[in-house]
Amino acid sequence: MSTYTVTGNDTLTLNGRVIIDNAYGTVSQVAFPNELVTIKTGKNGNTVLAQNASGFNAMLTMRLTRGSSDDQFMQALVPASGSGFPSTTLLAGTFVKNLGDGQGNVVSDTYALQGGIISKQVEGAENVEGDTEQGVAVYNVKFSNAARVIS
Repeated sequence: MSTYTVTGNDTLTLNGRVIIDNAYGTVSQVAFPNELVTIKTGKNGNTVLAQNASGFNAMLTMRLTRGSSDDQFMQALVPASGSGFPSTTLLAGTFVKNLGDGQGNVVSDTYALQGGIISKQVEGAENVEGDTEQGVAVYNVKFSNAARVIS
């Protein structure tokens, strides 16, 4: 018997704000750049497995319409430099994927994101050949911890 996954209408919330000013394409993506476990095998097949705590770090990439209210909200959260850095407010939020089975049943695939900080400035460009990317603000947010729950 075949199984189906019907997906759409996902929700990203950061610091209590539902992000709605999404651009196009992949507008939100949660990625895990580090492995959860490292493994080393030595002589006679003896193996050491070590938990890698940074395996719970996550990277959120967001594509917002440039100049929108959500872009302005995120820009206000860019960390201060110099002596102002310690007063930076960290981000917390959730990314919820809604998944249907084609028979009316829906589950939520939720990433709980904690300890986030914008890790890179938003880049800008001018293009006179109609490149729509110039109207997109890309935010890269690193989180110290992310947990996935399906309910």
